Amino acid sequence: MNKLYKFLIASVMAAGLLGCIAAPIEMTPQTEQRLRAQPPIRFLLTFDDGPSASSWWNPTETVLDSLARNPLQPDIKAVFFVQTRASRAGGSEIGQGIMRREQVEGHILGFHTATPGHTNHRSLDPQELEQALTEGCADIAAISGTPAVLLRPPFWNYDKRTFAAYQQHGLHVLLTDLSANDGKIWGFNASPRRRSHMLRSMSEVRERIARGELPVVDGVIPVVVTFHDLNRYTARHTREYLQILLDSARASGVKTADKPFYDDRDALLRAALARTVRDASQPVQLPGLWNWIWGRNAH
Repeated sequence: MNKLYKFLIASVMAAGLLGCIAAPIEMTPQTEQRLRAQPPIRFLLTFDDGPSASSWWNPTETVLDSLARNPLQPDIKAVFFVQTRASRAGGSEIGQGIMRREQVEGHILGFHTATPGHTNHRSLDPQELEQALTEGCADIAAISGTPAVLLRPPFWNYDKRTFAAYQQHGLHVLLTDLSANDGKIWGFNASPRRRSHMLRSMSEVRERIARGELPVVDGVIPVVVTFHDLNRYTARHTREYLQILLDSARASGVKTADKPFYDDRDALLRAALARTVRDASQPVQLPGLWNWIWGRNAH
């Protein structure tokens, strides 16, 4: 993407974040009745774009500390979609050390990019994409000891060509149900309406749960949540965000499991795989304004 395109996307996203957030969807008696027949949910946390290469107050390390030690549930596990070769992320010595820490602490390393920057996969020609996927999968396997299986495309953008390439490398696309809308935006990384935004989003997910659209895995419904661990604001407020998720579920009338977050890597992987996109033509709802940005209603 050229600089003008990046600026337009950033402007649209900033406007969306600063604009009005719709009120939560009112729960009808029918929805309330249907929810009683559904098992509880468990939040499946994911983080994009890291790990941070900062040597000063590293936000990814702050996120990891918050997941390990917080008032709600200790040792929460998450999926980190990493940029393995970006100089300000996994391509640095600090970033590689953090990826090793994520693996040791029981988190899952997913593929995001293996290019020098946060490059849209659809902008890569077939040879470039093949190289990126091969190198990124190798980078993750070298740390985790097992092949990478989860992928989140940069900018949530993929098509039939890139999706087929993912499948050839054994990668499964995981999108999201809830997004903090905390991606890196020039000049504005805070989220002053984080509670109202999450409550509205949770009410939308509740409707899908009531209709039986989300799968049950190990007796719970995995609800995927997306943050960005490069965002210092997110890092400072990680513990608060965990509480906001629980508060939003409660206010929306959604039951949470006794353990509302995943704390076991194997269970986390099973849940994540159950929520992946099965084929490139499958209709999906992207977070925020991305459906509008890509000018489509599916994928």
